[in-house]
Amino acid sequence: MKKIYFLFIALAITSLTFGQELLLNGNFETWTDASTPESWTKIENVAQESTETHSGSFSAKQTGDGTKDLGQTITGITPGNSYTISMWYKVESGDDTDARIWSYWKDGSDANINDNAAELRGPNNSYFDNNGNQWTEYSVTVTAPATAAGFYFEVRTYGSAVVYWDDFSFFQEAGAVPTLSVTTPSNGELVAGPDVNVEISVQNFVVGNAGAGIDGHIHYSVDGGSVVMKYDTDPISLTGLTDGTHTLDLELVDNSHQPLASPVTASVSFDVTSTTQVANITALRAGTVGEFYELTGEAIISYIATSSSRNQKFIQDEGAGILIDDTSGTLSTAFNNGDGITGLKGQLTEFANTLQFVPSENVASASSTGNTLTPIVVSASELINNGEAYESRLITLNNVTFEDSGIFESGTNYNVADGADVTIARVAFGDEDLVGSAIPTGAASITGLGGQYNDDYQIFPRYASDIAPPLSVNNFNANTFSLYPNPTNTGFVSITSRNSEAISVQVFDILGKQVKNETLTNNTLNVANLKSGVYIVKITQNNTSTTKKLVIK
Repeated sequence: MKKIYFLFIALAITSLTFGQELLLNGNFETWTDASTPESWTKIENVAQESTETHSGSFSAKQTGDGTKDLGQTITGITPGNSYTISMWYKVESGDDTDARIWSYWKDGSDANINDNAAELRGPNNSYFDNNGNQWTEYSVTVTAPATAAGFYFEVRTYGSAVVYWDDFSFFQEAGAVPTLSVTTPSNGELVAGPDVNVEISVQNFVVGNAGAGIDGHIHYSVDGGSVVMKYDTDPISLTGLTDGTHTLDLELVDNSHQPLASPVTASVSFDVTSTTQVANITALRAGTVGEFYELTGEAIISYIATSSSRNQKFIQDEGAGILIDDTSGTLSTAFNNGDGITGLKGQLTEFANTLQFVPSENVASASSTGNTLTPIVVSASELINNGEAYESRLITLNNVTFEDSGIFESGTNYNVADGADVTIARVAFGDEDLVGSAIPTGAASITGLGGQYNDDYQIFPRYASDIAPPLSVNNFNANTFSLYPNPTNTGFVSITSRNSEAISVQVFDILGKQVKNETLTNNTLNVANLKSGVYIVKITQNNTSTTKKLVIK
């Protein structure tokens, strides 16, 4: 009986003292068939590999075809516990934008938690370095956030690259061990100066002034300078940093300012750079990728991509446009389409040849609201040959023909032709009404955002109303019809022309979304359900069209 009791105690101590591997078949030694590693739940373009391995008999060979995933869901996560993620990879071909980890913490309802984005979609929220086609390890220790109940482990292969994956691990570290880490900035990250906020994470250790229930506090120093005592876990505000590399060293100490019996330290080195002011987006686009800028002039939001988890917004001014890519949610103010933004600060980046602006600070409020943006009419030839000028701006391609038929599907490219010139219309926004609408069988005009993916310039239509009959060459003269009263506060307007043929009317809001489409029988258009603001009214009669601004008070 004593032996059994002793064994039970030993097992209990073991379970509390030692960590545990939670990832199944992370070494890819077990396969259901040559394309299905056991225990993995999302498997795309994967093949069993026996020649190119990091260890053991097999690895997983993944071939890109766009974006291909390999993923597994892990349950039983304990908030506050530390977990070490490690993996080995080898990129056989590609251009340093071909492989990355793409993982998330999950809450109890299986929703994504964005904590640790820099490590879980990284490193530094970026691609793995190809490292000269050598086996390379990525390893990081993270702490499960307070609402975490699970973890989704995923890697991705992009483009046409070939990547070998092996020896994956998701290891739960022993519990109740104090941990100290810097969550932002990341090691080696370029940050805007001269003032930098350093966010830290402390687990299993109560920080505060000496007293009941307090374990101790934090000592830190910058660039080897004097020690600063910190009695909370709020971000550390470093001010007046010069351009160049700076190092922050931290350590947990007890209430007598002494290091713990097993020292707990953290360190981060980051590069500070000055922020350059630019007056407009044209000057911003002419900047250096990786540098920080402040856009002092006003930019207007042309479209908020609600289907994206990256808090993306397209903005433009009179001369150019750019895409805001904000995975970390820095731009937390609730903006609307048509809002103006002034004083936007961030870093100029690039993805697949598309320039992006990653905010480094929030903007408290819109500098204006209800702005109207008029799309630029361009030819397919102009988009193909000079697409950089229209990237992330509202444009219209007129009199083009889709080479496909059926209905529009999310995340799909469609060739559109204007004579011998063929460009791409991509359905990039999966939560809009364009998805499921019919592809035109004849000539059409397409309104959307200019885009680029690698060497291909494209247009991203947003709504079903962005795909319309082509604008007539023989548009009405403005004097051939009347629209009154304008402005109106009566709930209706009258539309008359010089003949009695049927009049078709489409009404669009300031950002081009169709809000009315009807044929008039009594020359009266009911606008009582429309909010106050500025609208564009397109009037069609006898296969010719014209547009006019309508103001509703």
